[in-house]
Parts: sequence; C-alpha cells; structure tokens
Amino acid sequence: MADTSALPAPALLRTRNAVGLTFGLNGLLFASLVSRLPDIREHLDLDNGALGLLLLAISVGSILALPATGRLIGRYGASRVVRAGVVACAVGLSGAGVAAGVLESVPATATAFFVYGIGIGVWDVAMNVEGAEVERRLARTVMPRFHAGWSLGSIGGAAIGIPLTAVSLPMPVHLAAGCAVALLVVWRAAATFLPPEPAVEHAERPRSAWTEPRLLAIGLMVLAFAVAEGAANDWLTLALIDGYAAEHWVGVAGFALFVTAMTGGRLLGPVVLDRFGRAPTLWASCAAACAGILLTVLGGHVVLVALGILVWGLGSSLGFPVGMSAAADDPGRAAARVSVVSTIGYGAFLAGPPLLGLLGDHVGTLDALLVVAALMVPAAAAVLAARPPVPGGPSVREPA
Repeated sequence: MADTSALPAPALLRTRNAVGLTFGLNGLLFASLVSRLPDIREHLDLDNGALGLLLLAISVGSILALPATGRLIGRYGASRVVRAGVVACAVGLSGAGVAAGVLESVPATATAFFVYGIGIGVWDVAMNVEGAEVERRLARTVMPRFHAGWSLGSIGGAAIGIPLTAVSLPMPVHLAAGCAVALLVVWRAAATFLPPEPAVEHAERPRSAWTEPRLLAIGLMVLAFAVAEGAANDWLTLALIDGYAAEHWVGVAGFALFVTAMTGGRLLGPVVLDRFGRAPTLWASCAAACAGILLTVLGGHVVLVALGILVWGLGSSLGFPVGMSAAADDPGRAAARVSVVSTIGYGAFLAGPPLLGLLGDHVGTLDALLVVAALMVPAAAAVLAARPPVPGGPSVREPA
C-alpha cells in the first residue's frame, strides 16, 4: 500500500471532489444527448428502430475502447486518459449535433456517435480507476457516491435540456456548449488526479486479468447488477404500462422512483458498507433487488408495486460501484482489472435489455423481468469474490 502520509489531506480531498465532478459531467453530457434524441430522429427522418440502430454506434465504440483502456492508464496515467476521453466525447457529441442538425447525414452522425462511444468508454474506466485509488487512500468507501454523482449529473443535464429544447435552441449549439464546459472543467479537474503507482508484476500472477478467477467472479456479480439497472432503465416504464394497463405518466413516475431510490442508495450506501463490510451489504443488495423485482411483477396493487420499485432501486444501487472498487483492490493492477470488469458490466448493459425485449415479445414485458430476479442468485454466489484479499494469501476476507 502506498504511503498516504505523503499526500496532505486537503490535496486528497481536492482530488476526491475532482473525481466526483468528473463523474457528474460524464452523466451531464449523456443526458444532454438523450434530451436531443427526438430532434436527431426528426432531422434524420428515422423511425424508432432505425434510431436504435444508429445508437448502436455509441455502444460499438465503447465496447471496442474498454478492453484497451487499462493498458493506456497503466502507461499514461488516469489523468491523461480522462482528458483523452473527454476530448473524444466533445468531438463526437458536438460533431453529432452538426451531422444531424445541419448536415442531416446518417453516416456522419453514426461516425460521430462512434467517436463519442470511444470517449465514453475511455473516460469511464479512467475515472473509476482514479475513484478507486482515492477511496483506497481515504480508507473509507466513497465509490458509490461517485456513481451517484453520475446520476445527479444526468438529472442536471436533463433539467438543462428541457428548457433549451422548449425554446428551440439549435441542437448543435446546445451540444457544443455542453461539450465545451465539460472539456474545460474536466481538463482542469484531471490536473489534481493522483500520480499513478507503478505496476508491480509477480510471477504467480496471471499475465492477463481475463484469466483471474476472482476477477471473473466479480465480473459475474457486476453483470447481474448491470442487467438489474439496465432493465429498469429500458423496460420499467413500458412494463408498468403493458403489464398493469397504467397511464403513460404512471410508467414514467415508476421509473423516476427507481432512479431516485438508486441514487439515494448510492449516496447512503458507503455508511452501510463501512459498517458491515462488502459481503453482507452485497448479499442484502441481491436479496433486495430480487424481492423488489418480484413485488414489482407480482404485487398487483399500486402500493406493493411502488414498494417493489423502491426496494429494487435500493438493491441495484451498490453492486456496480462496489465491483469497481473490488477490481481495484490491488493498486498496481487496478487499471487492467477495472477495464475487464467494466467491459463485462457495460456489455451486460448493452446486451441485457435487448434480450429482455425479445423475451418480452413471448411472455410479456412485465413477466420478462422475472429473469432479472433470477440473476440475483448467481450474483449472491459471487459476492465472496468482492471481499478484499488478505495480503500475502489467496483467501479473502473483510478487513477488521
């Protein structure tokens, strides 16, 4: 472990705040794009299916960038990689505004989305690596609050996007302005990031992080929690409308309740994690997510369904950020390991919801969510892998 006494507390707190700001601005840019999707669809004259295919360019860019990002962080440090990520995001997102809003070109927009996706993937891994290092040096849990910062940033981006679209501010202006702010702020924030620690290779360690059993078990847990979160993001509103014949606003309100619960869980979760440790907290999270989904699907009454959504959101809140922390327990190989877990997690975000949609065509949108509840069983079995490793030994346990 690094000598944390060499770093003054105020400097470490500045880094913590800078990382939180970096998470928040990542969410803000994403929400800015989401707020202009109706305009993109209109300018490009696309139906929903074609728009979905266009958005795949973002996913492809991210998935291709994620595996290589760990090596880039190991070589150049998280600060430089975050800066590279925000530059790519700014180029891609502002370029998408021009390609769709001015050129009205689908190929040009797809290219810009691809660049934006690369930036998102690079930026995401690097800020998680830095967040894990800050958490380690603070010696208390903060990673869930960084992820809550992303949620709050996305809420802020939506809050800004609503009035700007209402007054018909041109899309290229809106997106370019948001990118300029993010680029300036993140570039300066990254200057306060911690200096990278040199990777220390040991003979007994596998050459590739993809071959580490503990890391793959953490990835399995993160996969299940990513599907639990992604399913709610993509299908909860429609599941309530289709399954309960609810009004459209009721479906949206259900999703808003889920997001609020998940954000609250991430803000309050560090207190629980520091008090009880990772394993008990994650087991409780698995149980809560499973119970919440079952109540949502089978409750049948508005009170029970609302309670189910609330418990589902709380249960889903900690698995992904704690998985990032667990992957980075060894600072010497944190970048490569976080890259692996991020790739698994974001792959689940991308693949899980479409597969649920296909299943929903056969069993109904609401009932398809029962598969997500079932995923909490293997997630619970993999929880032990997230415990901090005992120094000098292969077993794992919670710290005293």
